[in-house]
Amino acid sequence: MNQKRRIIDIHTHAFPDAIADRAMAALHSECDIPSYLDGRISSLLASMDTAGIQRSVLCSIATRPKQFGPILEWSREIRSDRIIPFPSVYPKDPAAAGQIEQIRSGGFLGVKIHPYYQDIYIDDPLLDPVYKAIVDNDLILVLHTGYDVAFAHEERANPRQILTILDKFPELRLVATHLGGWFQWDQVEDCLLGKPIYIETSVSLDYLGPEKMSRLMAKHDPDYLMFGTDSPWDDQKKAVKDIEKLFCKEDIKEKFFFHNATKLLGLNEL
Repeated sequence: MNQKRRIIDIHTHAFPDAIADRAMAALHSECDIPSYLDGRISSLLASMDTAGIQRSVLCSIATRPKQFGPILEWSREIRSDRIIPFPSVYPKDPAAAGQIEQIRSGGFLGVKIHPYYQDIYIDDPLLDPVYKAIVDNDLILVLHTGYDVAFAHEERANPRQILTILDKFPELRLVATHLGGWFQWDQVEDCLLGKPIYIETSVSLDYLGPEKMSRLMAKHDPDYLMFGTDSPWDDQKKAVKDIEKLFCKEDIKEKFFFHNATKLLGLNEL
């Protein structure tokens, strides 16, 4: 691995120290997969140091309307040159569209939505005011796409549903997680690859294998691929090492690990 490589992880999670143990225990009870960190910011920063990652986008998920305020306040507290918080709204809350404006006025760059934990279908027209508010406030949406290991397989965020959203809101800067749709990669290949849609790669390689992962990534515009880990659910250092092997050209690696995220986030070069 190039030790001087610049890396941005576009998809990570952590919790306030006071609830980290409880939150991680609850998540572990829902799915039989290991975590590599304890859910604290300090652990994420240490992992980033070990992996050679300069910046991480930290995604929160509001699972109830009343969580918006505490998440927004905590996001203010943890924001730094290295941690880029994306707060969250509860999409079914009638106040959600207005809360998007608060996120923007607070200087944040984006929001996270998770259809399973927030009990929504991403193409439900009831969410249109939220998507419109995200576009109007020039925010980025990191969206969980595909199935989720902790839930029954429901069609809540499949590639065709993604296209339905983008047909309505073509200016929406949407980042589709898990290579465009976790465990729905055949649909991803049919519907999304090659289109100008941001796709990040978290928690995909171990399921797809390097040959299929390489083939799928090669079909997508390299300007729209980004590195993500979903930490603490993947080992950042191992993820960097393993996925770097899938690229042959150094300029494509630079785009994937750093330049594409830098441009999307509107950050200065490190």
